[in-house]
Amino acid sequence: MNRQRAEEIAQSADMKNVTYNGQQIYIQHVNDQQTARVFALDDRQNEFDAQLTKLHETW
Repeated sequence: MNRQRAEEIAQSADMKNVTYNGQQIYIQHVNDQQTARVFALDDRQNEFDAQLTKLHETW
C-alpha cells in the first residue's frame, strides 16, 4: 500500500478492509514513509508498527 492511501484510510471515518499478513487490521496513523501504527481487529490491545508494503486493502 502506498503512503498516501494509508493516510487516507487512517483519517477516514469509514472502516476499510485492510489486512497485514492475512489478518484484518486497523490503521491508527502513518509513522513515516515506510510504516504505520496498527492493531489487529481481534486483538486491539496489541499495537505494532507494520511495513506499508505489507498492508493490503481488499474490496
